[in-house]
Amino acid sequence: MAIQRALLLIADIGGYTRFLKTHSINLAHAHDMVTQLLEAVIDGAASPLKLAKLEGDAAFFYAPLSEDSRVDVAPVVNAIRWAFERRKEQLRIDRSCTCEGCTQVEQLTLKFVVHQGDVAFQRIKRFTELGGVDVIVVHRMLKNTVPIREYVLMTDTLARQLTPELRERALSIQEDLEGLGQYTLRYVPMAAIEPSQVLSLQSSSLKRVVAWTRMTWRSLPYMLKLKRPCVGFRNFDVQAESVVGALQP
Repeated sequence: MAIQRALLLIADIGGYTRFLKTHSINLAHAHDMVTQLLEAVIDGAASPLKLAKLEGDAAFFYAPLSEDSRVDVAPVVNAIRWAFERRKEQLRIDRSCTCEGCTQVEQLTLKFVVHQGDVAFQRIKRFTELGGVDVIVVHRMLKNTVPIREYVLMTDTLARQLTPELRERALSIQEDLEGLGQYTLRYVPMAAIEPSQVLSLQSSSLKRVVAWTRMTWRSLPYMLKLKRPCVGFRNFDVQAESVVGALQP
């Protein structure tokens, strides 16, 4: 088991509201929307970021670092964010279904938590498992009191490596991370990292049919109750989670 310095990043999708009716179609389509957006998040993660694992509606990445590495997280998260926004817009313009799982896709948001520290890497067949206190820290950071929906939350060491302009806009916040104590963290609104851009994507009747066919095929196991939709989605409404089980035979 090797110990190495690493950048740890979690991209977390949220935004489905409590008004999403717990109907099998809504839940199956919501699951597919999030799955497609997670695929975009993975595609947007440039080297040297590597996917550690998918965790419900979040993707956990890492990048090995040397002891003297400096990391500006802004371009890293910005590449992921715009891959996410582009896929979200494509889902919107190709939409042919009016269920809430599909129509609420425009409300979905993306936030990031980022940390760096010492990580234990364990290779198990073709998978790499990450362990150690710093892996726990970055996951505990997901539960925080940041008052906005889309942001990058990072530990102070990473905040000091931002450009001077962004460093000035990083706001300090004290968080009591469960089992770890008080941490001073810094967050930057996503809008401060890169202003909103106007996406001009094209759609067509053929593309809408292809998108609907693909979504229906991927959703079929959930609609037939062969699989449970939205299991492990941290940002899914609690009421919806409880009814997911009730939908199963």
